[in-house]
Amino acid sequence: DDREALTDVVDGLFAIARADGAVHEAEYVYLERVAGIFGIDEAEFERIAARHVIGPEGDPYRILGVGRALALPDIRRAYLKLVAENHPDRLMARGLPQEALRLATERLAAINRAFERIERERAVPQAVG
Repeated sequence: DDREALTDVVDGLFAIARADGAVHEAEYVYLERVAGIFGIDEAEFERIAARHVIGPEGDPYRILGVGRALALPDIRRAYLKLVAENHPDRLMARGLPQEALRLATERLAAINRAFERIERERAVPQAVG
């Protein structure tokens, strides 16, 4: 749908802004303004930005767009929704160009790493004995 396409555009613009190694403040402000014009809310913009500004090892909760107080099953649901929305195969079916698929693959990898970090962080240590 249009919302997904506009989100993809903002994600791609972040990748372009990051091409010199960092997203600079003026670029960030510009992208925030573009996202607003596209009707992308602040939470969604922050989720996109977290993958680019903070980097792939940034705050996993921001990358997934969830609160820290959320229970793991709820985080898993949000994660699975993001995986479905951002899977390269789905985007390929929409006819997006190869560069968009590369960005989707990077985006999916960041989403997967974020969820894995949260799972490890919340893992209950097993008793040794």
